[in-house]
Order: sequence, then C-alpha cells, then structure tokens
Amino acid sequence: MAPILAAAIVLAFIALGELVSLWSKARVPALLVAMLGVFVFAKAGIIPADLVETSTMVALGALIQPALMVHMGSLIPLSVILQQWRAVLIALAGMVVGVGFVLAAVTPLFGFEYAVAGSGPLAGGIVSTALTTQGLTGAGVAGAVLVVPTLVLMLQSLPSMPLTNLLLRRYALHLRDAAGAASSNRVTAGGAAPQRGATGAVSGSGDDAAAPRSELRSDTTLTDPPTADATFTDRPAADATAEPPRDGGLGGGATRRTLVRLPESLRENQLFLLFLVLLAGSAAFYLGQWTGVSYSIWGLALGIALTALGVLPDKILEGSNSFGLAMAAIICIVIAPLMGASIADVLASLAPVVAILLIGMLGILIGGAVMTKLLGWDPRLGMPVALTAMFGFPADYLIVQEVVRSTGRDEAEQEALRTRILPPMLIGGFTSVSAGSIVIASVLVSLL
Repeated sequence: MAPILAAAIVLAFIALGELVSLWSKARVPALLVAMLGVFVFAKAGIIPADLVETSTMVALGALIQPALMVHMGSLIPLSVILQQWRAVLIALAGMVVGVGFVLAAVTPLFGFEYAVAGSGPLAGGIVSTALTTQGLTGAGVAGAVLVVPTLVLMLQSLPSMPLTNLLLRRYALHLRDAAGAASSNRVTAGGAAPQRGATGAVSGSGDDAAAPRSELRSDTTLTDPPTADATFTDRPAADATAEPPRDGGLGGGATRRTLVRLPESLRENQLFLLFLVLLAGSAAFYLGQWTGVSYSIWGLALGIALTALGVLPDKILEGSNSFGLAMAAIICIVIAPLMGASIADVLASLAPVVAILLIGMLGILIGGAVMTKLLGWDPRLGMPVALTAMFGFPADYLIVQEVVRSTGRDEAEQEALRTRILPPMLIGGFTSVSAGSIVIASVLVSLL
C-alpha cells in the first residue's frame, strides 16, 4: 500500500473520532473511537496490521516531537500561569498524588513497568502517552505492558468527565443562587418585595429555580475564583466570550509586552515560524543529549522562556499551520503499539488498566481536595480543576460550555459563570496535561 493512502486511512479513523466526540459533546472520547476502530479493523483483516508504519506518520511524529514540546510551552502566557497560581497548585497536587498512588499500589500488584506505563498517560494526554510508549520500547519492554499507555489514554476520560460535569454544575448553581439571594436580601432590606420582571424573572424548577438575577454580571476576575460564600458581585470587570478566542480566553497574545518584538511580517510568516519552532526543538534535543535531562523537559522550558521573552509567538505550531499534522503524527505513535498487539495482550492488560484508572483517579481527587482545602477554594471548583489531568483541552472547555448553558438562564448569567469557571479549568488542564505529565513521564521512563 502506498504511504499516502495508508496515511489517509489512518487519518480517516482519527477524523471519525473527532466527529463522534463533537456530536456527543465530548462524552465519547475521540481517541477511544479512533484507536478502537483501527484495532478492530486490523484484527478483522480489513486493514493491514502495518498500516500505521506504512503511513510514515510515526517517523514524522519522532521528528516533530521536540518541536511539539516547545509548542506546549508556548500555549499559555507565563503571566496568566502566575495569576492562576491556585489552579496550578491544585492541578499539580492532584497529579502528583494520583501518580504516587499508582506507583505505590500498582507496583506490588502488577510490577513497576505497569505502574510506569500508566502513570504518564493518567496524568496527561497524547504527548505524555507517546513519551511513555517510546520509553517502554527503548527499554526493551514488550507484550501486554506496551498496550497499557494507549488503553489508559483511551479510557481515562470515561469516569472523570461525568464527575467533573456534576461538580461544576453544582458550583455554578451555587454561584447563581447565592448571587440571587444576596440581591433579594438587599431589596427586602429596603422595604420592597423582590421584583420578577426583566431582571428578576425566575425560570425552571427544583434546583434550577432561584432568586432574582439582577446581580449576576460578568464583572468577575480571571485570577481568583471565590470561596463557597462569595458571589458574582465582588470583583472587578473582566471579559468572557461564548466561543474560544485564539488565546483560549486567558489573555496574552499580541498585546502583551515582551523584551523582544518580532516584526509583524515575520510573526505571520508560516514558514519562518516553522523554522523557529524546529530550531528551538533541535536545541531542546541536543540539550537533552548533553545534560541527560529529557529533551521534553528542555522543550517545555524553552517554550515557556522564549515565549515570555517574545522570541517565539504564542501557540507557535498553530501559527505555522502545522499543529494538526503534528498531533496526527503523535497519535500515530500512540496507535502503533496497539496495531501490533494481540487480543490476548489487550485482555491481559485490562486488569492493570482498570486498577490504574481507579487508583489514580482516587489519588487525583484526594490530592486536589487537600490542596483545595488549604487554599480555601470551593471544592466544587477545585476538584474539577484537579480532574482535568484525565481529559484536558478541549474537553475541559466543552464541559464548561455545557454547564454554563444548562445553569445560566440568560446570556448575562452564562457569561458571568463562564468567566468564573473557565480560566482555572483551562489552566488546570495545561498544568497537568500539557506540562506536568510530560515531566512525570520523562522522569519515570528514565527509571526503567
């Protein structure tokens, strides 16, 4: 089979997964559909078992991976990460405790290799899974263990996303109802009954019915979500949008002051941006060779530093129109071991995978709960921030959108809720999936 046809077939499965995820509002993970489809079709003999290797996408993934690490570091401005330090600490606590639980409990049950195979993917996404898979292969690990990272990646969002939706919905209803109650109390104290009109009509029933909504505004900060007793009306103004802007709704981008400012003609030149990110990726690779510290960690560090200085623009691979192809290549690295695995290998890995998901999720919840308590956050927001380690973007964005649409009774309420909830959720996902899990995966595979 020609490589271009093989690549087209692989991408067809990936595209199908994306469509199913979109149609199901992220309830069905895209990777689950894509990977399960490729595996079933390969075992049925409909597509060749070496389809992914024939497509040469795995080789492309190995080439682009250091540059992708740099891109991950350029995703969110450093200033925003510093502003959202509470969300960062909660996400880190959940991730570290979750991985600690897996290492402590899974190692005596199934062995250290299984614990390492599941830890990186549990705390992250495609990139950390690819790093783990490559590390296992490089260490000579074979058999059922090689399937574990892919299966964890496929299944980790199934238990975590419904729980996140439930907690965020309760948090959103609390904020909405607390603001309405505060408004009602102020009106009553003034000697007048609450008015139910354009600004105070109550809709719905049960827990969706609430007091007047005249105090629900979008004047909330992006940097300090409230405690359980706070309302919408105690913060300075900030903006939120119904659709995700290029910077994810977190600020930064072209208006941020930096030490270096590239000319606009270069910032908009896709080939120049591709050259920059590949150059930075090459630097990360050779720094890894010279220091013994994984190139993935160097790539993250260079991406964050060079973006903060202004040498690299935000989201550089997206600016070069290369991100989609890069992610497809990384997905192929993750799919490749599954194509070569037997049904017996998959069945043999199910018990460790289930144990990793349950134990790891418990650890993430405990770590997130402890840090949430220490920081004085509402656990109905803190726990979802910790759980973003198990699904990341865009699932975190889609969950927030679904929650605010179902709890906000008009556009003003929805905007206020979105402004309060979305930034910490996005920062939590970036901290764990895009950054922390890469460090964890890199360190753990080096111990094999």
